[in-house]
Amino acid sequence: MSNLVQGHPSGGYILEELHVGMAAEKIIPVTEERIQLFADASDDYNPVHLDEAFASKTAYRGRIAHGLLSASFGSAVVGTVLPGAGSIYISQSLAFHYPVRIGDTVRIQISVISVDSESARVELNCEGFVGDKLIMDGIATVRVPRRRKPSAR
Repeated sequence: MSNLVQGHPSGGYILEELHVGMAAEKIIPVTEERIQLFADASDDYNPVHLDEAFASKTAYRGRIAHGLLSASFGSAVVGTVLPGAGSIYISQSLAFHYPVRIGDTVRIQISVISVDSESARVELNCEGFVGDKLIMDGIATVRVPRRRKPSAR
């Protein structure tokens, strides 16, 4: 990605600092612990995620991570890198293409595809990869602050 950015020094970009083409990524390993913590946080105890004996008899031939666990990694980029602190999710379309398994590493790429200065919203292209394989994608709409809050000194 040519316009790859790091997090803003303040913690988040404001609307006027964002432009089409800006991009960020995060690489997150999928572990047994993450899957268990996500099951606990979401109350989704589907055995396809947690029980190898059950999952081995499914079309997936073994356990897979929750789709929304992988999707939540996009939220990590949006909330901490691009746009970062102060941004609020409005909507997200999402399509899953391949399962993610324990031991996979998910690379999330987020890029700005439009900036609406009137509504203070940006559209973000969101993609998740394991290796070079696109495992999920979608479009997010995010509200972004117009200015930074003054530091509390």
